[in-house]
Amino acid sequence: MTPRPDFLRPLVLSGPSGVGKSTLLQRLFAEFPDKFGFSVSHTTRDPRPGEEHGKHYFFVTHSHFEDLIKENAFIEHAQFSGNRYGTSFETVRNIQQQGRRCILDIEAQGVRQIKQTSLNPVYLFISPPSMATLRSRLQQRGTESEASVQKRLNTAIAEIQYAKEPNVHDLVIINDDLDRAYDLFKKVAQGEQIQGDTLPPLDD
Repeated sequence: MTPRPDFLRPLVLSGPSGVGKSTLLQRLFAEFPDKFGFSVSHTTRDPRPGEEHGKHYFFVTHSHFEDLIKENAFIEHAQFSGNRYGTSFETVRNIQQQGRRCILDIEAQGVRQIKQTSLNPVYLFISPPSMATLRSRLQQRGTESEASVQKRLNTAIAEIQYAKEPNVHDLVIINDDLDRAYDLFKKVAQGEQIQGDTLPPLDD
């Protein structure tokens, strides 16, 4: 079967921290182990329990990260919560050479940068149904202080405001029900055309 044209383009996944991007990705890779490849980012932050170098992130020092910037190794790089994150050209190329669709999980800063490159991906934004729901999800993690939760919420508001600008994203999926959101996400990942959702208001 010939892949749909959109399947050959990288898929840039973005959305606020805590919105469920990792859960959606885990389900996709479990269902289609040979079809997709996740672009593993470089980061200067410390590994969390259970995270593996080269699988979840490439954990590097600040000085190594700076060297990679100087070498123009990154498609995009950003600073988030005091740490640096970057997506390398090499990682994306390696996935495409395997015949898989490359999926990138990118912050809003990175989306802006990718739009200045020749990558030509499909841009998909995962949104919470409301800011109250997002706050609740972040608090339930149990890994965030109240100050950290508030910082992430402020970042989320900025990300959603950016997502509301014209032509920033090709599609929006609201993660109000995980099974529904995954069904839509799976179709987008496979290159199908779907009717996306509309971003919710920010004032709740």
